[in-house]
Amino acid sequence: MRHHFKVLTLSMFVIVSLIFPLQNLEPIKKELIFERVKKKAKGPDQRPSEWAFIQRTYPYFQYDQAAYREALIQKEVMLRAQQKNPLLKKNNSLEWQFAGPVNIGGRVVDIEFNPINPNIVYAGTATGGVFKSTDTGQTWFSIFDSSPNINIGDIGIDPTNPNVIFVGTGEANGGHNNFPGEGIFKSTDAGETWTFNGLGNTASIGRIIIDHANSQNIYVAAVGSYFSPNPERGIYKSTDGGESWFKSLFISDSTGGIDLLMDPTNSNFLLAAMWERVRRPNSSRLYGESSGIYRSSDGGTTWDKLTSSNGLPSGTNIGRIGITMSQSNPNVIYALYNNGSTYTGFYKSTDKGTSWSNADPTQGISDGTSNFSWFFGQTRVHPTNPDIVYVLDVAFMRSTNSGTSWPINYGYSGPNQLHVDHHALAFHPQNPNYLLSGNDGGINISTDGGVTWSDAVQLPATQFYEIGLDYLNPHRLYGGTQDNNTIRTNTGNLNDWDRILGGDGFYVNVDFTNPNIIYAESQFGNLAKSTNGGLTFSTAMQGINSSELTNWSTPVVMDPNNNNILYYGTNRIYRTTNGATSWNVISPNITNRDDNAVGVRLGTVTTIAVAPSNSHIIYAGTDDANIWVSTDNGSNWTKISNLSLPQRWVTRVVVDPNSANILYVTYSGLKWKEPQPHVYKTTDFGTTWTNISSNLPDAPVNAFAVDYNKPDYLYLGNDIGVFYSSNGGSSWNVLATGLPSVVVNDMKIHPVTNDLVLGTHGRSMYKLNLDSITTSVPNSEINIPNKFSLSQNYPNPFNPNTKINFLIPYTSEVKVNVFDVNGRLIKTLIEKVLPKGEHTVEFSGSKLASGIYFYKIEAKSAYGKLSASKKMILLK
Repeated sequence: MRHHFKVLTLSMFVIVSLIFPLQNLEPIKKELIFERVKKKAKGPDQRPSEWAFIQRTYPYFQYDQAAYREALIQKEVMLRAQQKNPLLKKNNSLEWQFAGPVNIGGRVVDIEFNPINPNIVYAGTATGGVFKSTDTGQTWFSIFDSSPNINIGDIGIDPTNPNVIFVGTGEANGGHNNFPGEGIFKSTDAGETWTFNGLGNTASIGRIIIDHANSQNIYVAAVGSYFSPNPERGIYKSTDGGESWFKSLFISDSTGGIDLLMDPTNSNFLLAAMWERVRRPNSSRLYGESSGIYRSSDGGTTWDKLTSSNGLPSGTNIGRIGITMSQSNPNVIYALYNNGSTYTGFYKSTDKGTSWSNADPTQGISDGTSNFSWFFGQTRVHPTNPDIVYVLDVAFMRSTNSGTSWPINYGYSGPNQLHVDHHALAFHPQNPNYLLSGNDGGINISTDGGVTWSDAVQLPATQFYEIGLDYLNPHRLYGGTQDNNTIRTNTGNLNDWDRILGGDGFYVNVDFTNPNIIYAESQFGNLAKSTNGGLTFSTAMQGINSSELTNWSTPVVMDPNNNNILYYGTNRIYRTTNGATSWNVISPNITNRDDNAVGVRLGTVTTIAVAPSNSHIIYAGTDDANIWVSTDNGSNWTKISNLSLPQRWVTRVVVDPNSANILYVTYSGLKWKEPQPHVYKTTDFGTTWTNISSNLPDAPVNAFAVDYNKPDYLYLGNDIGVFYSSNGGSSWNVLATGLPSVVVNDMKIHPVTNDLVLGTHGRSMYKLNLDSITTSVPNSEINIPNKFSLSQNYPNPFNPNTKINFLIPYTSEVKVNVFDVNGRLIKTLIEKVLPKGEHTVEFSGSKLASGIYFYKIEAKSAYGKLSASKKMILLK
């Protein structure tokens, strides 16, 4: 379904230049909505840049790059199986209702105009997919939702046939909430349909360039994995329209391509910005000696590095580099440098890169970077005037004299139309003063070359961490977001959300007896309270030890039976009984980290739950796999996790609404070497545990809810969507349609409306009324077919060709491999999802020696895994 969103007429952004911890604000004014609270941990040395990665990879700090792909295949298998059952199909036909916002926006990483018809524009968002506009960027609709991965790095359009579009998945910016991609996708019909086109292990894509002289030549700058060595980095080239790829430039498994440009008059001339970076659980280096600008004059066959002999910085402290070339005078090139944290220089060449000079001798650009150039750090030049140049960083900056001065600076203290944090800038092909800016607040339009800007257009791309509900006013929705503060709607409309607390937003608790009382927090647990419906906030941290460890998303929960009691997690549990006027610690350190440890990025409470049926029973989970319970109102605590449970980051502890002894625990974690269960249940306060992951795809689980009225009905959100169980977790199904494969970070059920409300990390909020779910079919009535067979190949013996027939009883992910007598894999004959029924594959032994070979089939489906093997003889 296409959702169109019109340009806002409301004024939006008030940007302030103050940067200080939330605790120092007294009171906190609503107007301070865009201050960048310093993203620094208070103890665990867990940089926000590692938050998403560590929770998905702890304790190995590695992951199988095929993990997401396999989980998505399993989801597709489940959907096809559900279509075979009339009642499961009925539930699957339910549609998620989009709940907004569209006026808050989210991180836009690339914008590209159709070069022939500039009314058509494409925009890529960090974790929300690709959007298309047919009216020069004023309204947008999504076109990439059917793709298995909607984390976007870059978009490339064929300059001679703009119906051909390439999308590189995996955001290139190295932030804390990056999610890996699945390679390159191609459309030949302007985004109506998409096919996978390789480079599936590149993790993140910095740039895609299509040869204007021969569109069969395509170049891709692959950043690679941000958190582990990754040989699939560098510059790739295709000479057959993306059907196959080879490495054009490879430096090392820690150096990727972050930017790439091509001479508009000579497509053999290329410049690539390479970025060396090493991020590990206990260290981070965003610079290196191999970072730099590399030049090719022969279409990528050979490359040479531009160094200090050319007038550019060199050495070991070169970080991210942004490059741009004048389209009207290709001799003019600009380069933006940083050292891994701070801006270090802006350079200009007037001879196509042979020599360079410092274009910003007064360091004017540094006013707009705030030490975040490693995350932004891009530059653009005006299409018809090589002296007009732009910098995309924390601020949006414009110079009309090649960088000597920067009179246009939309930053913390600049004009208020633009959100800070800029990633994309696109010029109308026929009117170069018509610009589209992509930033953390969405997309803005300028008609005067970037001097003035419109308010942000409407785009459903908000990245939620946590959501909050008003139990007395169901239409009021709240949430904490990445880059866009704590936000809410008072009406339930899509386009009237407003910001109520600055910083990145997380947990929100609305008093269930007085909705004017709101508790909200920014990163690392900076908690504030409002007593006037969110107009102003005051700090609410009295009694909490500010030196203790807190998580990037610090859990703050309200007792469901007493609105004045809240719980707060550091490495201990705190409680207030007077509405956050004061707090008292009620637990010891419940993590594995020693209080005096340094250099460890773990050791915080990640989730807290109070039993709705008995407030004296409190559960908590930690980032280092611990689960604890208190059955006496916090006086004593017992560790109930053991080695039978996953040693993974605990994402949620959720108590059955009617039985305090029943607890559900969910885990993050991507597969590494072996499958990872994600959901466990106990019915005896943790004495025994049952794995109820069942047929769930192997993907990190982030959210969980139990139906108030039907406790056997369970709902969970993971990195690829929403699933439900009607039998207490014995089996799972995909829930409803209309939701892309987006990360679902939080979910809550409104007890009055029975709406299940989702907070997604990239596509705003959705909701579904649970009364519409069919409940009349017990799981035992689901007809699971059981016929499976692998036939003997025919002919046998054979020379050199033979056929292999097999029968699968339901839609499955099928792999057929051929092995020699030593077990060595000879060939994979098929590896794809197939419908139930009889199938045939052919095998040729023309290049093999006579002998005995074996063929094996594996079929994975929602009902489990089947396999069989047989012997065949090649006789020449």
